[in-house]
This record gives sequence, structure tokens and C-alpha cells, in this order.
Amino acid sequence: MTVATEAENNTTVAEKENKEVKDLKAALNEETPSDNKQQTGDETKDTEKTEGEKKDETTNDDNTSKTNVHKVNFEKDVVYLYQLSRTPLIPSISPNCLKVETWLRLNDIKYENVDHKMKFRSKKGQLPFIELDGTEIADSSLIIKELSQKFRKELDANLTNEQKLISHAMTSMIENHLVWVYTYWRSKNMDQIIKGYKLNLQHAFGSRLPNGILNFYFKITYGRKNLKKVKAMGMGVHSTEEIIQLGYDDLKVLSELLADKPFFFGDEPTTLDVTAFAHLAQILYIEKSTTFALRDYMQENCSNLVGLCSRMKERCLPDWDEICNTLDLNTHLPKPPKEEEKDSKGEKKETKESKEGKEGDKEKADVEEKEGEKDKEVEENKEKEERVEDK
Repeated sequence: MTVATEAENNTTVAEKENKEVKDLKAALNEETPSDNKQQTGDETKDTEKTEGEKKDETTNDDNTSKTNVHKVNFEKDVVYLYQLSRTPLIPSISPNCLKVETWLRLNDIKYENVDHKMKFRSKKGQLPFIELDGTEIADSSLIIKELSQKFRKELDANLTNEQKLISHAMTSMIENHLVWVYTYWRSKNMDQIIKGYKLNLQHAFGSRLPNGILNFYFKITYGRKNLKKVKAMGMGVHSTEEIIQLGYDDLKVLSELLADKPFFFGDEPTTLDVTAFAHLAQILYIEKSTTFALRDYMQENCSNLVGLCSRMKERCLPDWDEICNTLDLNTHLPKPPKEEEKDSKGEKKETKESKEGKEGDKEKADVEEKEGEKDKEVEENKEKEERVEDK
């Protein structure tokens, strides 16, 4: 190998590694606790455009405006969901992703998860987002709102006005307060996150970089970024003990509202149940050996919330174990038979159908062979007799 060739190969490897790092940065550039993403500093500079470019790319600011979708060969009325990759303990460590998928399943709406290795983001820079009939919709709450109207699925239709007010208030508490409590814990305990959810970042990002490098980068990027967000939201100014106590208070309020009912407002789940489940699951379904005060408090003092999670899990995600074991994004969809299985089945079928025929052919061949031998023997005897007569 020449020096030039070796240098060229090294350059190619470096380019691949740089691309993977860029993809990793893009994948980590998302809001786990909140759907809303704002650009600041260098991010804004990277996205600056000339006035002419802006005019060319002008689109309706409406959330459901037409856009260039990733899924070009889409099927009508099928929801294509873009979310985080699976983990071995919970279908998604993003409450917003789990919220949308739970809502889709609860309402029996046909959907498909797109395996994008967390490389795609909506125009707003968010996960999750969906594509429906060539249209992109971002933000979990807006997704549910739009799909409720599109498919006429209103979980809160039978709630009284007072119950709707309570639902709105509790949802705001969960998505604007409780979420920042466990986001603070996640940001301060990155090793526990990787261990607690058994994250495999090579699988999550579709990267061939060593897990050690990915884990280090994930800790630096995710941890620092979310700590800044926690501080910006006002939660980060408190001590760890004070923040944990705020989380206890939120869990207690939810527990008292649920009381001994199957769901927050009766026998059937509503939007509040979906939202609460998506966030409570982040607290409850974490590796047992991981130290997590909120989980312990919930199990010891809010057993009814644990029961709520179990009911929602059984009702909306009965394939939870399969999802976590296989990390398959679409366990709910029928799988096409594998080619090997097809061939083996075809061979088995052929064997069953032709076995008797083959045996019959063999017997027939044996009979014909014996008859042929007899005929040959008769002819030989005749020839002998004719020879004797001639003599």
C-alpha cells in the first residue's frame, strides 16, 4: 500500500467518523422534556438565510401546512410517527413520544413508526412529529388535537366542564413542573440514565462508533444542555432536596385526584390518563438497582398511580415486553414471512403432497422392472427352444 493510498483510506475513515459525530449531534439536539425548541447562539447563525432564500422557502405558519415529507410513498390515513428509538426497559424515554404512541393505540388508529435512528426532526426541531397524508404535524399536544379532529376521536367528550378544567390544570402541572423534576435528576445522574434504562446508543443512533465514545458524548451533550434548561425554567435554583420534595408534592396531588378510581375521571381513560402515564412511566419503569427517590416514593406512597400505569400499559401496550426485548418499533404490525421460512414451508408442503406420489412411482418402477425381467426370461427360453428344434 502506498503512502498516498493509506492517507486516502485514513481520510475516508475520518470523514465517516465525522459524519457519525454530526449525526449524533443532530440526534441529541432535541427537547426531551418539552416539545418546544428555540434556536440560540450558533444554532441561529447556522440557519440564517438571505431574504431571497426566505421568500423561496416561505410557507404557511400553520402547524399543518404542507411540507416535504420524509415518507414519500405514504398510505392514505396512516399516521407515520417519528420518535426516539426503543430501550430495553421502556418503549421510549421521551414522555412526549410515549404519549403520542399511547394515544394512537388507545384510539385504535393505524400508524407506523419510522426507523430514522433519531436523525430527523420536524420543521420546529422536535420529536415526536408525525406525517399524515403528506402533511407534517409537530408537538405532541397539537398532534393529538389534530388527529382527534381528523379521526373524530375525542377522549374527553363526556367530561363535565369542571373535569375539563381539572384535566387542563393537572396536565399543565405534569408537563410544566413534574417533568422538570425528573429532568433535573436525569441531567445530574447521566451514568444512572444509561444504566437505569439500559441504553445502547449504538442501536439508538445507528452508529458504529464505540459505545464508550457515544456514552461520553451523550453525557456531555445531553447533561449540560438539560441542566441549562432546568435552570432557565427556574427549577435549577433550588437544592436537590427541595426539587425532589416538589416532585413528591406533584405525585401526591395526582394520587389524591385518582383516589380509588380506575382512571382519573371514572372507568374509561381520558387525555389526562394518557399524559400522566407517559410521564409516570419515566419514573416507574427504571432498573430496580438504580437509586431514584421519586420512583421509591411513588411505589411506597402512591400505589394507585402504579396501578394506573399497569392498567394503561395492559390496555394500550400489551406487547410492552416484546417491544423492550426486541427493540422493534413496529411490533403492532403484522410481519411479512421471511424468505427462508417461505422456502422451508414450500419444501414441507411439496414433501407432504408428493411423498405418496413418489412412493407410488417407486413401486410402479419396481413392478415394471420385474415384468421386464420376466419378459426377458421368456424370450431367452423361446430362443433356447428354437435352437433345440433347429438341431
